[in-house]
Amino acid sequence: MVILGLTGSIGMGKSTTADMFEGLGVPVHDADAAVHAMMAGGGEAVAAVAEAFPGVVKNGAVERDSLGKKVFDDPAALKRLEAILHPLVRVREKRFLIEASRRGCPLAVLDIPLLFETGGTARCDAVAVVTAPAFVQRQRVTNRPGMTAARFESILKRQMPDAEKRRRADFIIPTGLGRAFTLRVVRDVVTVAKEIRPRHWPR
Repeated sequence: MVILGLTGSIGMGKSTTADMFEGLGVPVHDADAAVHAMMAGGGEAVAAVAEAFPGVVKNGAVERDSLGKKVFDDPAALKRLEAILHPLVRVREKRFLIEASRRGCPLAVLDIPLLFETGGTARCDAVAVVTAPAFVQRQRVTNRPGMTAARFESILKRQMPDAEKRRRADFIIPTGLGRAFTLRVVRDVVTVAKEIRPRHWPR
């Protein structure tokens, strides 16, 4: 089974692109969704996050806004949070790959926002980077509720520049030219990626 890493900076259209892969029958593991589930009521990360960041858990779930205030612009706090979350996400990721393999899927996608930054490419046979012009990215992000220009710039500083991601990519998926164009590119990526010789699965 071929493992394709899917990544892209904030506001590039990665979530929409991931939906396109799923629409074409390719299973997708969403790392962000996994984190949300783990910090919701009954999630496996709640207890550890509560211990590391007192006061952020209410009614059995992590309040993301409260947690964000504690880790935003605090590299040490962010590292503590990542040390809790990353191993748990990997457990969910492995379960996803096992299930996809059992179903006989020729291709599976790992949707990981910080794929390059966290060394996740080592688990992938190829990487697809979702991209859009900088002005489109800025417009998309600053239109989000609660987003400010300063917060946007701070997020960008923690992410690898888009140009470098594109340089390292095996596939580039543009999202600034309309949905139909992006879908055509995704279809081509699926066709080509299925022909890659798998190096990571089965283990």
